Amino acid sequence: MHAARRIAIFERLKAANPAPATELEYATPFQLLVAVILSAQATDKSVNIATRRLFADAPTPQAMLVLGEEGLAEYINRIGLFRTKSKNVIATCRQLLQRHDGNVPNDRAALEALPGVGRKTANVVLNTAFGEPTIAVDTHIFRVANRTRLATGKTPLAVELKLLKAVPEDFRQDAHHWLILHGRYVCKARKPECWRCVIADLCEFRDKSETPRSEAPLLMPDSSLLTEQ
Repeated sequence: MHAARRIAIFERLKAANPAPATELEYATPFQLLVAVILSAQATDKSVNIATRRLFADAPTPQAMLVLGEEGLAEYINRIGLFRTKSKNVIATCRQLLQRHDGNVPNDRAALEALPGVGRKTANVVLNTAFGEPTIAVDTHIFRVANRTRLATGKTPLAVELKLLKAVPEDFRQDAHHWLILHGRYVCKARKPECWRCVIADLCEFRDKSETPRSEAPLLMPDSSLLTEQ
């Protein structure tokens, strides 16, 4: 894709949504970290329902650690993989207290050393909590990047590295949120709503009228590549 077209894409996404933000509800970097861990293979809506009560009762690593795995599980038992997530969150709380004075580290290596945290989660925290221009590639961003030809790749990491090169610097901070929201609400997996897409004429997807069912698997990575446990 030509550089001028990439710039135009992000200019339009910015015009449509000047201040994009995560749909996860949180008040602190710690709460964001927990919410992102819980969001793997779950919707933001389901996570928010659980964390509203959880964060009210246990807003800090200390308070959440007191709950223990079973106590935490009672708050999140309607979220997929809740037992594994409960185990990881409690272990993460313990590690934050032991190694980081209860604070979420602003460091990729330290974040990825936390239980349940992989590259995608680390990127979200670095971008959203600490303002770093990282791009976390989930299923939505993977699909949008490949479908539009903005950044093609067979793995989330390949797409991430290409996006970091392809996205103009002025737009890199918010690119993650623009692309994920675009994929979630417009450039949907089975039936993209190209008729209301603000970048339809810039997108290089060959069939903007209908998503061929036979192509759907080519637009999605192996789900195991996008799951962090």
